[in-house]
This record gives sequence, C-alpha cells and structure tokens, in this order.
Amino acid sequence: MRCLAVLLCCAAVSLAAQTPPTGDTTRRDTAPRPPTPPPPPTLEQKRFLDGLRTATRGIAQLNHGLARVARAGHDSANARRAGRFLAEVCGSGRAFFKRGRPQLTPTVYEDSVRVKARRLVTQLDSLSAYALTCEQTATAAPDVAATEVGKRLKTYDAALRDFRLAIGLPVKEDTAKVSKRR
Repeated sequence: MRCLAVLLCCAAVSLAAQTPPTGDTTRRDTAPRPPTPPPPPTLEQKRFLDGLRTATRGIAQLNHGLARVARAGHDSANARRAGRFLAEVCGSGRAFFKRGRPQLTPTVYEDSVRVKARRLVTQLDSLSAYALTCEQTATAAPDVAATEVGKRLKTYDAALRDFRLAIGLPVKEDTAKVSKRR
C-alpha cells in the first residue's frame, strides 16, 4: 500500500511539472525603447525648411550686429560705427527674410506642428517688420535698436525651439545670445 501511495505521489508531481503554468510568467522588457525617428519630410516640408534656412542667415547677421553694438560700449565713435553697422545688417537681414519667407507655408504641417510653424512664421514676420525700423533708427540710437531687436530675437528663438522639438529635430542654443569678447 505504501508503494502505491509513493507511486501516485511521484506520478502526480511529474504530471504537474509537465503542465504549462496558467499565470503570465513571461518576463517583461523594462528597458526603455529608443524613440522612433520622425518620418521623412515631404517635399513641401523640405521647402519650408529650406526657406527657414535662408531666413536663419538673416538672423545670424542680426546677431553679429547686436554683438558689435554690445562690444562698442559707451565710446561715442565706436557706438556710432556699431550703430551704422547694425543698420546695414538689419537691411541685409531683412533681404534674407524676404527671400526665405515665401517658402514658409505652415499648412504643410498638421495639427500641433502647424500651430508651432505658424507661430514661428509670425515671429519671423515681426523681425522682418522691425528690421526696416532698425535700418532707419540704428545709426542715431544703436542701444535702443539693439534692445528691440534682441527682444524680438528671443521670442523668435523660443518659437524656433518649439518648432524644432515638434518636428523631431535637435534643439540648438539660442541665437540671441551675444558673445562677449575681451
């Protein structure tokens, strides 16, 4: 009788070992997955980015003019030269804005990216509109013109940063930062 009980116990244990478990015992992958790359841009979106690249050349020129005014300090001769240079740079920057602006149509993007693209274009239009005023007033009052251009560049940089994040491009440093040379 004992042999029969031992035999039944061994058979029950071996059968239980062969049946699949009922619970979910698969290991879950807890490692974070790499972000999926954004889809490739369409032809219209490439055109938008090319127009933005052209307009960004004007932004770079404005930054150069702002740095020149910042370096001029309170020396009247240097400030006058820096103001004249800022006026010239505002004019050439405005030419780059005009050349790149026709390609910037926010409707090539969808949903929230379109809103950010529209905000970026609005900020670029604001810079372009003030560039004409800057061109006319920077020689007489370089500090005032540089302050106004700097404000508009900061709002443009915020819009550009938001747009770049929305389309999945890496975000660069602000273009409004003025380099300080000694």
